[in-house]
Amino acid sequence: MNAPTAQKILADRIHRIEVSATMAVTAEAAKLRAQGVKLVDFGAGEPHFATPRHVKDAAIAAIEANFTRYTAVSGIPELRQAIVERHAADFGSKYTPEEVVFTTGGKLALFHAIQVLVDHGDEVVLPVPYWVSFKDIIQYAGGKPVYLQTSEAENFRITAKAIEGAITPRTKAIILNSPSNPSGAVVSPSDLEHIVRLAHARGIYLLLDECYAYIQYTGVPISGGSFTECKDHLMVLGSLSKTYAMTGWRAGFALGPKPIIAAMSKLQSQDTSSTASIVQKASIAALTGSQQCVAEMREEYLRLRDQILTGLRAIPGITCTTPEGAFYVYPNVAAFLGKGGIRSTTEMATKLLHEAHVVTVPGEAFGTKEHIRLSYAVSRADVDEGLRRMKEFFAKLG
Repeated sequence: MNAPTAQKILADRIHRIEVSATMAVTAEAAKLRAQGVKLVDFGAGEPHFATPRHVKDAAIAAIEANFTRYTAVSGIPELRQAIVERHAADFGSKYTPEEVVFTTGGKLALFHAIQVLVDHGDEVVLPVPYWVSFKDIIQYAGGKPVYLQTSEAENFRITAKAIEGAITPRTKAIILNSPSNPSGAVVSPSDLEHIVRLAHARGIYLLLDECYAYIQYTGVPISGGSFTECKDHLMVLGSLSKTYAMTGWRAGFALGPKPIIAAMSKLQSQDTSSTASIVQKASIAALTGSQQCVAEMREEYLRLRDQILTGLRAIPGITCTTPEGAFYVYPNVAAFLGKGGIRSTTEMATKLLHEAHVVTVPGEAFGTKEHIRLSYAVSRADVDEGLRRMKEFFAKLG
């Protein structure tokens, strides 16, 4: 009797998703590091800064005070209060602690929101390029991503007109990631307002991934949560990871209507339960302490952006839009496809890793075929060295 295949053993839903491309790149890079290879890592989407001292001190104090037990699933009251107060102070939103759930990272907030909102056959409007996990999380829930193409010539900008054109009678939700991972595109204040009001008027849920809300270079950071009269159809999905250099702490949250937050908390009670208690105390310190560290990191990211853009544009054949936020560049490398046996950006990223020892992420992971993503959340020296290696690599391709 033949042994059952993995396809038959495993539940159907696991086959709707793929391994995260960024995690796959990280794993492959780790193998080379273990062999002693010195890499320049433009792959990982995380700050190169240390977590601020006052945040670490708060976690240490929590441990010393034996604040190490389970908490309420949605987070301790003072943390949820800190989240709503920080968001209100920065964006003019009006949420209550009952409209907050604290999650083990921003990705879990997104995952739970989609799981409780999106049913089989529901459509979710998803602008391209998109963060790698959006597509898979929608599909895992049984939903259907409706891809909305953006124009590189227009800096990958998402407009209200384009969003409206993608809506159908089956549209349940819209995902808006601004500033964008991977392109760094920022939705304009007027388009954001129009999209928020459009979704509210149509009874469609707008999922706002504001992971990089504080890392934008075009003016005062904005949030869709500021349009308080539309909050019944808004989900603000946030994270402390990028804002406060806390990626490994796994600190995320969702702000939204009480029934949805309650449903997310219900789901969380059956998977992760509460987030680590000491992380909650550290997060309070981040949210209520001085925000000078946020401003300083943003200023350095801007310098790094300009540095890497100058270097990339000096490589013949490469073009690149100007990111308006986040800490990524998304250069177009179409001129080199078909050369050196390279048929896709996935193959290009593999060759860059193994031959130039530069870590990048292929554009296929984000829904495009002519780009690679580079994170410039690295030292200035690493930017220079990585660009030097890339210039040599592309020069050999001709």
